[in-house]
Amino acid sequence: MGEQQGTRTEALIAAIRGRITSRTLLPGDRVPSIRRFAATMRVSPSTVVEAYDRLVAEGVLHARRGSGFYVAQAGAAPMVLADMAPHGDRAVDPFWVARQSLDADPRMEKPGCGWLPPGWMPGAALRRALRDAARGGDALLAEYGGTRGPAALRRLLLGRFAEEGIETTPAQLMLTGSGTQAIDLICRFLLRPGDTVLIDDPCYFNFQSLLRAHQATIATVPYTANGPDIAAFEAIVAEARPRLYITNSAVHNPTGASLAPQTAYRLLRAAAAHDMIVVEDDIFADFEPTPSPRLAVLDGLDRVIRIGSFSKTLSASLRCGYIAARADWIEALIDLQVATSFSGPSPIAAEVIAAVLAGGGYRKHMAELRVRLARARDDLATKLAPRGIEPWIMPRGGFHLWCRLPPGCDAVDLARRCLAQGVVLAPGNAFSVAQSAGGFMRFNVTQTSARALAVIDRHLG
Repeated sequence: MGEQQGTRTEALIAAIRGRITSRTLLPGDRVPSIRRFAATMRVSPSTVVEAYDRLVAEGVLHARRGSGFYVAQAGAAPMVLADMAPHGDRAVDPFWVARQSLDADPRMEKPGCGWLPPGWMPGAALRRALRDAARGGDALLAEYGGTRGPAALRRLLLGRFAEEGIETTPAQLMLTGSGTQAIDLICRFLLRPGDTVLIDDPCYFNFQSLLRAHQATIATVPYTANGPDIAAFEAIVAEARPRLYITNSAVHNPTGASLAPQTAYRLLRAAAAHDMIVVEDDIFADFEPTPSPRLAVLDGLDRVIRIGSFSKTLSASLRCGYIAARADWIEALIDLQVATSFSGPSPIAAEVIAAVLAGGGYRKHMAELRVRLARARDDLATKLAPRGIEPWIMPRGGFHLWCRLPPGCDAVDLARRCLAQGVVLAPGNAFSVAQSAGGFMRFNVTQTSARALAVIDRHLG
């Protein structure tokens, strides 16, 4: 009996510590009352008293006479994002995939990474723009940028929006330090801990990481070749009432799918009916040969916030993103950016990007890149077929193939084995909150070399 009592007490202590670690309970917060916690955990009140007394003795809680127990200031452990993810193999952890790709030795193969090789980028145009920037005034080289970002790049973006049919004003646009920072600012602005956010399953893995950092409750919707499963989407939005939905409409990461018109209309109707805001990450838009439906175009930046950056098409080294939204939201987001990073992107980065976009070279670069990527997608699909690896769909653009592995092949195990031989892969469950993509792998068609395929061959069986 004593051993069983001790086990129950330890379970209660672990439960309280877990809530503190995940920031569900913050310093100064009152923990559940003895009677309430006993009912929740289905134990006796005396067991709760023992657990709370031990946590008080360890300095995790402190008691207030007649009031209850509270989290001590020293009781909250630092937030470790990896601890907030669903427990599983480190190979399927989004942080694992990102770290392996970013920190890889230059000699390693990176079929799992999310960017183009340097030789696929417009290096000559970037060098010219950098030389021109270096000859600019001292202010460009030494001072902070404005709170909205340099005007030249914002004018170019507004012009591109107008070509799509989005009527915007300068008050509806701001530049950010990156596309990731754009989402971070939006989460800071719109979310409170515990708010529900809807994302696709599978989806870009850093969406998951950011939402955990903001202590959001994550809901997921299955993704199809035409966008989110719209019947499931409507049901989830009605039941869970998410505050936000974050997605890629065009060349979805990781699947490569693009939104169908009917799906887009029903999606926006559901968002309006249940007061949900949509964040449309348009980072892959320029890879499409012709534009698929865009939520920001259909909505007119009322309920939809558009974000994007230039890391996939121009340079991951020149960090710069943007947010297009309602003018009153932009004002609040600018204040948040000032509070968290003082200014927007590097003026030098924005100047270089604006110079490349302003010339005719960018459109030519993207036209050539789309043709080159189409060949690379077809070529890799042909090479994967004899290995029993099949693309889920053939995307309209982009540089990823979301592939189904041969029956019985576990993507995590394959990734682990290949990493030991210098090949970084991106196993499917890194993109799936529901952990439903264990038989899938995302391949970068520009980074999957013959050597990488040879290593994969050795471990497919």
